[in-house]
Amino acid sequence: MAIKLIAMDIDGTLLDSRSRLPEENAQAIAEAAASGIEIAIVTGRRFHAARSIADTLPCDISLIVSNGALVKSVSGETRMRLMLPVDTARLVLEATSEFRPYSGVIFDRPFEKQVIFERIDWEGKFIGPYLNRHREQVAEVAPLTACLDAEDPVEIMFIGDCKTIRSAMQTLETHEHKDKYTLSFTEYLHLDFSMLDVLRRGVNKGAALSEWARHRGIARENVMAIGDNWNDREMLDYAGVGVIMGNSVPELKSQGWTVTLSNDECGVAAAIRKHALNGST
Repeated sequence: MAIKLIAMDIDGTLLDSRSRLPEENAQAIAEAAASGIEIAIVTGRRFHAARSIADTLPCDISLIVSNGALVKSVSGETRMRLMLPVDTARLVLEATSEFRPYSGVIFDRPFEKQVIFERIDWEGKFIGPYLNRHREQVAEVAPLTACLDAEDPVEIMFIGDCKTIRSAMQTLETHEHKDKYTLSFTEYLHLDFSMLDVLRRGVNKGAALSEWARHRGIARENVMAIGDNWNDREMLDYAGVGVIMGNSVPELKSQGWTVTLSNDECGVAAAIRKHALNGST
């Protein structure tokens, strides 16, 4: 079946290990778009962080961000929005008080106060570099639960070392109200760095990609998805052609998906040329 929609993750997939966009990836994406294939970035990143990458690509892009909670155009037009109910967000924060230094609340706002932490360690190993890149969009509110009023957030986020974030995930996986939310987990063992997103029940990359493809009138057989981590599983399962990166989480390589080159070897370009552009170079 001809590929009509290419959905790709950003970190560990589209970008190399130094968070740069290889020219070869950009060129292959441009060629696919020129041939009539729709392009979607599907990422755990917030909209503004994802748009900074989309703006460097020489073609029209749809953005499925926050692990499927939002679908937006590059200009910021909202096409789909599935927020975490504020009561559920409060329940999650109350259940994870011991992880407060690692937790933040994300809102869908124009610019300021998108990311709320109780207290920010600007020099912290993990949170520091992440938040310093987005200082103008970050605010502190203590206690953190005080930021929850009438506005539903996009998600609750936990960011830190792998052991701590896995512990937070276990707490939420075994909580008595675990049926009220969905967990999306990303882990980079070689960096000892992990992220956990708590989303509205049923929200994930695959569900959002399925709905977006339906909206665009594209069958799943005509969709190719490219990813590298745990939070990509649902979209890889959904797509007619699922492709994982050579640098992906090792366990994903045993799930039957096609394996392309690593992100430092322009694996996205290789996958597009092989599966969508009929092997052209």
